[in-house]
Amino acid sequence: MTISLAVGEKFMRKFKKVMTALAAVAAVVLLGGTATGAAANTGWRQSDAALARSLPGGFQSSYADVNGVRLHYVAGGSGSPVVLLPGWPQTWWAFHKVMPALAEHHRVIAVDLRGMGGSSKPQSGYDKETLAADIHALLAKLGYAKADLVGHDIGAMVAHSYGIKYPQAVGKLALMDVVAPDKSLYQLPLLPSAPGQFSPWWWTFNQLQGLPEQLVSGRSRYVVDTMIDQLSVVPSAVDDFDRNVYARAYYTREAVRAGNGWYRTLNQDIAAGSAYGKLTMPVLGLAGEFNHQYFVQVMPSKAVDPQVVKIAGAGHYLSEEQPAQVIGALTKFLG
Repeated sequence: MTISLAVGEKFMRKFKKVMTALAAVAAVVLLGGTATGAAANTGWRQSDAALARSLPGGFQSSYADVNGVRLHYVAGGSGSPVVLLPGWPQTWWAFHKVMPALAEHHRVIAVDLRGMGGSSKPQSGYDKETLAADIHALLAKLGYAKADLVGHDIGAMVAHSYGIKYPQAVGKLALMDVVAPDKSLYQLPLLPSAPGQFSPWWWTFNQLQGLPEQLVSGRSRYVVDTMIDQLSVVPSAVDDFDRNVYARAYYTREAVRAGNGWYRTLNQDIAAGSAYGKLTMPVLGLAGEFNHQYFVQVMPSKAVDPQVVKIAGAGHYLSEEQPAQVIGALTKFLG
């Protein structure tokens, strides 16, 4: 009987080890890696704190409780504050290629928006004015009455709303490839009429209640790959490591639901935006190959005296596809 128990315990220990290993392999595969390459490229499993420390400039990961949520942010450098706001399906890591250079002259603060990465994922509050209020409260808590803002994608929508709601708290404002939503979004074609025609399928998909959570949770790498490959001129610039960082951030059901919240409020955002006037502070629009002409046309209606700069050779993911150009444009604009 003693021998049987010992054998049984030994078997269970081996069984648990095998199951743990299989679970790890499954996670790597679902996040887009391979079992054979897992040991060589698992740095993306690091915490935000470790990722922050990997960047030159003394960056550190921190949290702040503001406006009813806990916001995660990564800060480094010294000088006048510059706030970086990323979009979907990414996190603060979207700016990792430009943060060290900006930190040479500024206090750089890259924030995970409400619902993103290490920040809280409440059931509500994903309209862009509430997200802007989150950032305003964060900066007040950090002791900054005024800051420059740089927003990309959803983050650009938030930055735009911030500039309208808190103009006295903004020095300069840069919008990357997206502006505040307005009624023109209702004219975007859901069904492409010709090969290659732009169709933002995810705007509708992410507004569905419940289904995205069921389909995407545990499979987030597929969404990350699709978005980057579809909207990039240089997809390889967002490499396997980066993609896994983003996939991990949207891996759970709650994370998918929270990220979709930014899209489920678009009608509310459009209604709020219909009352917006023009941004009065210095405004820079950075756009890639796909959106540059749109920015040239639309920015004069969004800001009093906007500048528009094309980031050549980039699609939507400007700071990752062409970081040197983005650094040059922001450095010139911000001073």
